[in-house]
Amino acid sequence: MPEDYRDEVLSRRWFLTATAGAAGAAIASAASAETLADVPDRGPGADLSAHSERSRFAKLDRIPESTPGKRNIDPSDAINSKTPHQKLVGNITPTDLHYERSHSGVPDIDPTQHRLLIHGMVGKPLVFSVDDLRRMPSVTRIVFIECTGNGWENWKKADPEVTVQNTHGLVSTNEWTGVPLKFLVDLVAKDKGANWMLAEGGDGAGVDRSIPLTEEIMNEAFVAYGQNGEPLRPAHGFPMRLLMPGFEGNLHIKWLRRLKFGAAPWMTRWETARYTQLLADGKARQFQLRMETNSVITQPSGMMQIQPGYNRISGLAWSGHGKIANVEISTDGAKTWRQAQLTLPVLSKAQVRFQMDWVWDGKPTKIVSRSTDEKGNVQPDRASFIAAMGTNALFHYNAQQTWSIDEAGRVRNVLA
Repeated sequence: MPEDYRDEVLSRRWFLTATAGAAGAAIASAASAETLADVPDRGPGADLSAHSERSRFAKLDRIPESTPGKRNIDPSDAINSKTPHQKLVGNITPTDLHYERSHSGVPDIDPTQHRLLIHGMVGKPLVFSVDDLRRMPSVTRIVFIECTGNGWENWKKADPEVTVQNTHGLVSTNEWTGVPLKFLVDLVAKDKGANWMLAEGGDGAGVDRSIPLTEEIMNEAFVAYGQNGEPLRPAHGFPMRLLMPGFEGNLHIKWLRRLKFGAAPWMTRWETARYTQLLADGKARQFQLRMETNSVITQPSGMMQIQPGYNRISGLAWSGHGKIANVEISTDGAKTWRQAQLTLPVLSKAQVRFQMDWVWDGKPTKIVSRSTDEKGNVQPDRASFIAAMGTNALFHYNAQQTWSIDEAGRVRNVLA
């Protein structure tokens, strides 16, 4: 058994032993029914169908949004649609609830007509169909994708009347399947001097981005055609998209139709006028491509209400640098911290769920999480983040998220 996996197993055993008593007692005290007399009788149900639907009692929906603070708008005016993290469990986001960010709507693409052109500084330009890709060697990997605008609700002020779906709904984790970029690069015989790649999408906005061909990107990027075991959904790039583990969402080009190799970035509209950071000193930062270490408590979180006594704190953590190594939770406004348990498996550049037992004494307080990844990157508190980035920017907000709890148990969004 590998040493790191053995340590995770032993840690899990310790956690179960240490928490079973307190949590079990709290849960048992809340369960008072002695029989199933009040439970509806068993009987025949609905016929089998072509595909399964959610229970009519499970209400799960994304929230359309245009700009920060403009929510629940007409879908025709929306630029994104956010994941309801407060209602989800586990590490994987359901396919239909994976957040969506589109610049010009979702194109209806016939996969039999779609093609991927790979050209530029290569020895052998090639054009591939979807069927061509499906016949090639493939990889399957669980990876998070995060919009650079995730967290933009709290850049300058905190609206107390929002949920974690509003503040952090632009990140999701799915299992993706596709062809390694390195395999395609070898097929076209990329020139050694080609250190950049232009990736172009097939939507009406013509989104294209320049991507540096670092060793990490060459080893990890792939062209995906599968999502959670099925073909990509149209909103997520059907029939093919670029997957860039750990990097900002707008690099995961959807409806991918062209990869061009060159010796310098193309300086497209999407990396000059858009997706740049205006810093406190007035300078603009370009190519801030990696998504930083982050976490958020999803239970309890904004607009929820809790009761004094036993509560279970749960949330999600992720990092574009690799695996999450540690998550700490404070239940006294960041004065003291306790280590949370990570739900296995903990994967590189994928969201992981954390959890911790907490007995609330009924007094007003604040709860907050902070994550640390395997490279030692620690999620910053808000004061440190603003000191470094200022408040002119809009993207890559990864400061610690604080939720306040008043004497009535109402959970609200606040700035630390």
